[in-house]
Amino acid sequence: MESHQQLRSTEEWERRVGRSVRELRLQADLTQAELAERANVSLSSVRHLEAGKGSSLSTLLRVVRALDRTDWLEALAPPAPGVSPIALLRATREADRRQKVRVRHGAARGRPA
Repeated sequence: MESHQQLRSTEEWERRVGRSVRELRLQADLTQAELAERANVSLSSVRHLEAGKGSSLSTLLRVVRALDRTDWLEALAPPAPGVSPIALLRATREADRRQKVRVRHGAARGRPA
């Protein structure tokens, strides 16, 4: 069964994000003009974003960064996972095993080990 969030339309998401941006702006005690200046976007872009009337991805990213909410961005695009310690251990063991095989084969052929 699909959740209500999955059933929301694009327009509903735009309105929801716009309300959140407005709330964050007010909490930061900023006017729309001040936020626009901080984000390096036009005042009309901030107004459209807050009203849920559409916005470019660039505008959204700039505004979210200006409001110091990059955690939103991390939720959308989490950082790539780091190297797994187990995978690193396995690779190291495999490299060691291969080195030992080369050394043994070299010694068997009369080459110095």
